[in-house]
Amino acid sequence: MDSPEGGEALPSREKALAVAELSGQGHDLADLLGAAGLARSTYHCALAHPKEPTRPELRARVAEIFGRLPNGVGHRQVAMELRAVDGARIADKTVLKMMGEMGLRCGIRKETDYHRYNSYKGVVGETFENVLGRDFEADGPWQKMGTDVTEFRLSFGKAHLAPVCDFGSKEIVAHSISLHPDLAQQGEMLDMLEAAMPEGASPVMQMDMGWQYQHAAFAGRLRRMGIVQSMSRKGNCIDNGATEQVFGHIKDEFFRGRDWDDFESFKRDLEAYIDHWNRVRRQVKLKGLTPAEFREQALRKAA
Repeated sequence: MDSPEGGEALPSREKALAVAELSGQGHDLADLLGAAGLARSTYHCALAHPKEPTRPELRARVAEIFGRLPNGVGHRQVAMELRAVDGARIADKTVLKMMGEMGLRCGIRKETDYHRYNSYKGVVGETFENVLGRDFEADGPWQKMGTDVTEFRLSFGKAHLAPVCDFGSKEIVAHSISLHPDLAQQGEMLDMLEAAMPEGASPVMQMDMGWQYQHAAFAGRLRRMGIVQSMSRKGNCIDNGATEQVFGHIKDEFFRGRDWDDFESFKRDLEAYIDHWNRVRRQVKLKGLTPAEFREQALRKAA
């Protein structure tokens, strides 16, 4: 009955079940209770009152929310959804306990799980000051944004995502998914961004020193759109950490352990995930709102 060296002692009910099993094999109950450190009253109480599942009325909803993504979602996501949509009064740690009882676990990525795409080719065009200086906090949308390119290695080859992430609303406000990380991809992304930008917006956009962002066509387009270009220092990915964090979530929740046979099906599924990110996925830093809800709320207040 002793716990392993350095380990935690078994809970009373687990001890009681072990004692009951050994007692049924002919061992003396008094000796077993002494070895387990259990009082006789505690033993009988534990057997008479089996452990009830935590919040059984919410289990179906917890399973449904967890199953929305191929790799599941974390307990904070489930808790925020239960509070916002179902009106449930429930703490994050209670949801974590429920998910443990149900065998629902969202895996955590290791730092070495994915290879970072690197578009740096030296100084090949115009470079810019690091205006944001790792200050990614914004109190509203269309103030500070970030962009980068991430690579997916698949059976059919490589695919690339180039998004624009709004640091205030946490929304992916524009993106392009392409087989090639070229200027055409950046042009498609900027077309989408320009169509979405509200009149009068003049955000700062953080990016690394990739060749695309130094190119005269890209830099000139940002100037015409009224966007201030801010560049990370060479070899310093933390300067673009807010966008890298989004990539980490995408790789965890959408990509890990999956493969696609063709580009079109991959693109379709990634587009659906981006829509989920913007309209369904709730965020702690947004006080349980989705990015789209936060943006709409902020713009209404500003009107």
